[in-house]
Amino acid sequence: FTSTRDFIAQKMSRILESLPCDFLQNIDFSEKRNKIASITAGFFFFSGWWFALDASASYHQDTRDVFHLCGVFSTISMFMVNAVSNSLLRGDSFTDGCLGSVGGRIWFFFGFMMGFGSLIGACYILFGEYVYISDNVNNTFKPEHTYPGVAFFLQNVFIFLSSITFKFGRSEDMWG
Repeated sequence: FTSTRDFIAQKMSRILESLPCDFLQNIDFSEKRNKIASITAGFFFFSGWWFALDASASYHQDTRDVFHLCGVFSTISMFMVNAVSNSLLRGDSFTDGCLGSVGGRIWFFFGFMMGFGSLIGACYILFGEYVYISDNVNNTFKPEHTYPGVAFFLQNVFIFLSSITFKFGRSEDMWG
């Protein structure tokens, strides 16, 4: 062995080969890439909304309805980002669509801007409303628990991960 890393890799290879699950060695993930990416993205999307709905149902007195707007805009962002095909972004599609590749790139850019804006808004909700509680007399929102802020932040993180996974995890072959 030339290095410790090669030794560990060789040892791990022997451990995996000694497992009684022979079917794990013969799996070809290249044909199942779209299915795996779609299921993973769906799980992230479901988990994100589950956090937000759990926070609203469990800690209703510590949430505001307006905090759901970041999740709504993050969901709209996911649809905007995934509505544009990768071939249209590269400029080598068969059709130009409504506004061509420039319009697709602008739509994609605004979709990501909306996603990042939702993520920044969720950071404000977590830190500005739940972690730092102001002593200002005009502040009427004084939550007892910080979990709803963490849940709204995790909602937007998971929806953003869902968008990224669904967009870049799949292969868009024109013939397959």
